Amino acid sequence: MKLSQTMAAAAERLGHRFGNPDLLIEALTHPSVMGRMDNQRLEFLGDRVLGLVIAEALLAEDSVAEEGELAPRLNLLVRKETCAEVAASVDIGAALRLGRSEMLSGGRRKTALLGDAMEAVIAAVYLDAGFDAARALVLRLWGERIARARGQGRDAKTALQEWAQARGQNPPVYADIAREGPDHAPVFLVEARLDDGRAAEGRAASKRAAQQKAAEELLARVEAEK
Repeated sequence: MKLSQTMAAAAERLGHRFGNPDLLIEALTHPSVMGRMDNQRLEFLGDRVLGLVIAEALLAEDSVAEEGELAPRLNLLVRKETCAEVAASVDIGAALRLGRSEMLSGGRRKTALLGDAMEAVIAAVYLDAGFDAARALVLRLWGERIARARGQGRDAKTALQEWAQARGQNPPVYADIAREGPDHAPVFLVEARLDDGRAAEGRAASKRAAQQKAAEELLARVEAEK
């Protein structure tokens, strides 16, 4: 099968010339497209390839970190939100094959769809040219994120919970405040609150991301008040 113009452009942005273009087509085909091909199996494989490449890179980047330090960095780099950010950086959304309902609901911008497609693309490169090619792709696209992960290893929710417990408080409570925007592009407003009454809000396109932003804001606030 011949690559569409948008898929060919995506391959250029990825920096990989596919010997078997069908693999890229499969990687960029969402299950909402009726037919025998979609990217779910490649997503499954790509998730494992990504995890191995990132784990290897983290060990090389920090030769003294212990497992307890490396695991949160790995989780940060392979989570769906990060995969979606990387996909957006090379405009994978423009090349996705979507069913009509997903297309009309803004599927090209959805975190889950972009993250799944990015994992599938990694698997497509792996099957097309082997592990070295997949490793090169991941290291090229994740780039500075790997180096920055050393200072971002713990997510904000974990850090805030540890801060509270170290001071004899219960873990922070997260409350949904509002849901704004259209159905295809919602924005969630979440509040993080500590036992002592201090609170902060976070706004993002998913509840999980909004909780993280609220935790970041509240953690920055309480640490500034030391």
